[in-house]
Amino acid sequence: MNFFNDLQNSNLVASFQKCCGLFPENVAGNEYLCNDKGSGAESNGRVQEQNKNDVKTLKESTDGDLRHRSESSQNENSHGNYRNGINGIVDKKSSPKYVVKNRFLYCLFRFAAALGQEVFYITFLPCTYWNFDPYVCRRLVGMWAIVMYIGQVSKDLLKWPRPFSPPVVKLETRVDAEYGMPSTHAMAATSISFTFLLCTMHRYKYPFELGLVAAVVLSALVSLSRLYTGMHTVLDVICGVLITALVMAPTYPFWDVFDQLQLTSPYTPVFAVVVPFLMSYYYPRLDHYSPTRGDTTTILGVWAGCTFGFWINFQLGETYVPTGAMPFHLPPVTLAALLLACARFLVGIVVLVVTRHVVKSLSLQALGAWFEVSTKNTEVRHRLEIEVPYKFVTYSSIGIVATVPVPMIYSFLGLL
Repeated sequence: MNFFNDLQNSNLVASFQKCCGLFPENVAGNEYLCNDKGSGAESNGRVQEQNKNDVKTLKESTDGDLRHRSESSQNENSHGNYRNGINGIVDKKSSPKYVVKNRFLYCLFRFAAALGQEVFYITFLPCTYWNFDPYVCRRLVGMWAIVMYIGQVSKDLLKWPRPFSPPVVKLETRVDAEYGMPSTHAMAATSISFTFLLCTMHRYKYPFELGLVAAVVLSALVSLSRLYTGMHTVLDVICGVLITALVMAPTYPFWDVFDQLQLTSPYTPVFAVVVPFLMSYYYPRLDHYSPTRGDTTTILGVWAGCTFGFWINFQLGETYVPTGAMPFHLPPVTLAALLLACARFLVGIVVLVVTRHVVKSLSLQALGAWFEVSTKNTEVRHRLEIEVPYKFVTYSSIGIVATVPVPMIYSFLGLL
């Protein structure tokens, strides 16, 4: 029991941060501070002088170290949850300050942390479908959604706090309103990395050892980034990886069966819409607002939309699978291939951004009129009957558009 308590100790996280050159510091006088916008890196590459309003170029202190301040006040939860000690912030008013002595590790772990954010999901997963292999993408989306749902629900059922600050330096604030156990960043990175490996090792010709190393390195980087950013304890990260392994290992032999079922069953459209929506709507409730329900709805919405889209494409005979005999050769990386991939990506992302804006606006307007409330109010958008429907409709639409209309647009533009 003492061993598990040690793994959950905030001081262990603080020690890891110090080993990586990240230290807390009380900055006084005219030190130059860098505002962190939640999960991002330097805010637009600018810094602010504490006693002045003008914005200056990034500067270093006399000893060559960069001094920063994590922005917390703008991200405070309306219920004060992560500012009153429940999830690790002891001082509600303070803005944690820190000094970076190893800029390489700082950039590396901030980048690795971004690989577990929404921006990565909405770029990597569609790119896999548009530019690589829909067969692989179907498995990535399914396993990612299942693992993330288990992780999100576990957080709100266990209600274990995140590391406490102090002694930990917290580089992110948005997810501080969530509980900590398990680390869904670690779960997502592990599931995506090893699902990609398992789906391609017999389908494509490449050294398995190279793929295994890549999967391990990516998973380890994202997992360690959660310690570096001060968002999880060591136990959170370990449990996240183990839960993912326990989900993937017994289900792997049945992935092809599940895939064939979702493509051919006449009940797929009903299942894809009804089940994920009910899972979102009846998500475990807390006594305060937490972004976990909204994030879970987003994930399940994407899963629902993609599943529906995969089914539609199969019915239309548009499978977009690589041609030739298996195992396939990996496509050569040429300038023409890179330009084609970039063109597909830009066209697809533009279509998805427009879809998100239009569907989100229309769904909020419809819900506001139905319930006779103003959806411009943040508190209103956090209500169950507003948040779940508008996010589910928005992101399921994105999933459908990414898998059906976007490839049709590619065909029309000659990008296939």
